[in-house]
Amino acid sequence: MDYLVEHRHAARRFALLGFTALVAIAFVFLFSRPLDWFLLKRSLRAKFSDESWITAQQLADWLAQKEGRVPVLLDVRTPAEWNVSHLRGARQVDPKASAEEAAGGVAKDAPIVAYCSVGYRSGAMAAQLRQAGFTRVQNLEGSIFEWANERRPLVHDGEAVTRVHPYNAFWGRLLRDEVRAPLPAPSPR
Repeated sequence: MDYLVEHRHAARRFALLGFTALVAIAFVFLFSRPLDWFLLKRSLRAKFSDESWITAQQLADWLAQKEGRVPVLLDVRTPAEWNVSHLRGARQVDPKASAEEAAGGVAKDAPIVAYCSVGYRSGAMAAQLRQAGFTRVQNLEGSIFEWANERRPLVHDGEAVTRVHPYNAFWGRLLRDEVRAPLPAPSPR
């Protein structure tokens, strides 16, 4: 008799453990992207603590103004990423470019907003530009991934598009499914 009671308790514990695991898995799938973004943004702000940041909403408001000086937008991603989409009016800049190459004749007091996929490469470029004497440089928080996730306008060859190059599978998970472009197939060796 004790064997049956103990067996029932073990079965209940096993079922409870299984239910807990399902809830934990559901939690990870439902809330991991916001948690990942929170941790990433904290990490980037700590790494580039001397840099000025601008949110996607602030940049969108600035770009929508009909008056005033619009910022120079520097897309600090590779040509492959740029060729999928970018912000209208942006210049593609090699992530390894010098500040002078990146700025390309822009005045030292011109407003500049740098962006990349999530903010790391653009944060490094913003730091280079600031150290080279550019006084109004900002890094786009969340960069093009957050911009796209918020359904803000993107272009390719002057035409509106909705997808963004995911950089790679790991970082691409920060993009919503509907805005993540497929990764190119690896080239045969």
